[in-house]
Amino acid sequence: MRKVFLGLCLIILLPLIGMGFGTLVPRPIAFSADADDPGSEAAGKTRILVLSNPIHTDIALPATAEVLKALSFVSDAGLELDYPGVQWIILGWGSRSFYIETPTWGELKAGPVINALTWDRSVMHVQRSGDIPLDQDLVQSVNLEKADFRRLLDEIRLSFQSTDGSSPQAILGAAYGKHDIFFPANGGFNALIGCNTWTARMLRIAGVTTGLWTPLPVTLRWSLELHNSL
Repeated sequence: MRKVFLGLCLIILLPLIGMGFGTLVPRPIAFSADADDPGSEAAGKTRILVLSNPIHTDIALPATAEVLKALSFVSDAGLELDYPGVQWIILGWGSRSFYIETPTWGELKAGPVINALTWDRSVMHVQRSGDIPLDQDLVQSVNLEKADFRRLLDEIRLSFQSTDGSSPQAILGAAYGKHDIFFPANGGFNALIGCNTWTARMLRIAGVTTGLWTPLPVTLRWSLELHNSL
């Protein structure tokens, strides 16, 4: 029984230690001149938002002409982004079965949860949004240099799956309502390589320092506050 107890303790403690280590250790470890101050209000920078809920993070991009052009395939697929009142385009990467089949907590089912914890195909979720109050606890504002923002936009675009250079095709019938849409994405999903590690990777490509491994929204949020001037 003692060995079983110790084994259970290790199963519980090792992920916690890993998340703590992954939050405290910066990635990249070598800081660049711009990476330590993504929250500054310097002129010419582009503001993006990191949106969190208890299990998931999204990136919100301003609905500028540059963003609408880069994501024009979304409008072509049926979700018009140049839409009255739209101020932000929200993008997230996640488990196909869990993301699509669980629009609310009340619709949570065992199958999608098991897929998300083990291995699943991935999807990109795109939402159009109006004003997002910046003073909400689960909204983090990050200001990027123009070149960093373009790299972020290009990398997000590459997260969408396409065939032979063609435009990404939406998943028919997959949406929570009239303001969102789903697309097949590149890469496989599991609990270790999930939506929040995707968000962190996108931010690092844009010159922002994150924790070494941030599988939960709270660990990503803490790491951004710890390693950057937000």
